[in-house]
Amino acid sequence: MSLPRPVAGEFNPMFQGYVDRVTGTDALAALEMQIANVRGAFGGLTAERETYRYEPGKWSVREVLGHVLDCERIFGFRLLSLARGEMQPLPGFEENEYALVAGHDLVPAAELLDEFELVRRGHLAMMHRFDDRAWARFGSVNGHSTVARAVPFIMIGHVRHHLAVLVSKYGELQ
Repeated sequence: MSLPRPVAGEFNPMFQGYVDRVTGTDALAALEMQIANVRGAFGGLTAERETYRYEPGKWSVREVLGHVLDCERIFGFRLLSLARGEMQPLPGFEENEYALVAGHDLVPAAELLDEFELVRRGHLAMMHRFDDRAWARFGSVNGHSTVARAVPFIMIGHVRHHLAVLVSKYGELQ
């Protein structure tokens, strides 16, 4: 599904780097393809490699995947809220605080990958039912005016960001 690219003022400027990572406008196809990309990046690791941290105090590979999963849920809720015309401001969240209590380091990557795929497929099913009016609705997310159609671009860019971090900070995983 082709969506007009969001422009400055239609989302939190903090997410500009994520939106910039997205080429093209077929956001739903890109979201679908990311399922295989994420499985390819995280799948097949040994338990030792899944718990690797490139530096003390940094997230393990499992925790990075868990963070991606947490954000998938949060972004999906934001998208649903915006598309439905929610008038209440949606809050932000503190990713490091979430990671501290999530327990993702205790969950094998294979389970987190299955969960990511289920959540992403649910979001895709929801998005395929949105009409043009839903995609064009605005609301407030973490104090910033946000249009619904910006959220898929943010979701794509967020995952791409973390896949790039895996390469740059964690090295060759497989």
